Amino acid sequence: MTHSTGRRVTANLSLTLDGRYHGPGGPGDFAAFVPYVTTEVARDHMNRIWEDATTALLGRINAEGFMGYWPPVAEDENADPRDRGYAKWLVDTEKVVLSTTLTEAPWERTRVVNAPAAEVVTGLKATGEGDILVNSSASVIKPLLSADLLDRLYLMILPEIAGGGRRLFDDGLPATKWTLTHQRTGELGEIAMVYDRVR
Repeated sequence: MTHSTGRRVTANLSLTLDGRYHGPGGPGDFAAFVPYVTTEVARDHMNRIWEDATTALLGRINAEGFMGYWPPVAEDENADPRDRGYAKWLVDTEKVVLSTTLTEAPWERTRVVNAPAAEVVTGLKATGEGDILVNSSASVIKPLLSADLLDRLYLMILPEIAGGGRRLFDDGLPATKWTLTHQRTGELGEIAMVYDRVR
């Protein structure tokens, strides 16, 4: 039996009304998401996801996108302070990237692991402290939902029906119960929600 430190495993994702995390054009189709990512509610939500997190767990594609975009924001004095706060956290925090193709990490404070998400999370929970945040990486969130290893879900629900694209909640997941611990609605109809797993 692996010792657990009581670290929470949290996940952040934006979904359309029909439950998609990207549009029908494939993994890069975020047209329906763009109007909502810089709203007040979205920025405050972004602040919330990392405040207790000490480890970022990412899939390779997300890691490449994030590390290509956020580090300059950390240095940009004209950026929104919430964006800068998140960017600085991402640069400075421990990052674990799940990949079957990368052999070494091109970013500081990052290690690449070629192992199943559930196994990696179980290992991370055995040491250290602070939340383990799976940030927008559906390829990592899905197996953790299947293994019932997520303790908190940070969800942004966007008032759009994408009509296609991948869904987060696939059939066959274990039945689980969640408690709504935070909710805020934005001017565009976007809703930020925090759900904690009832165990």
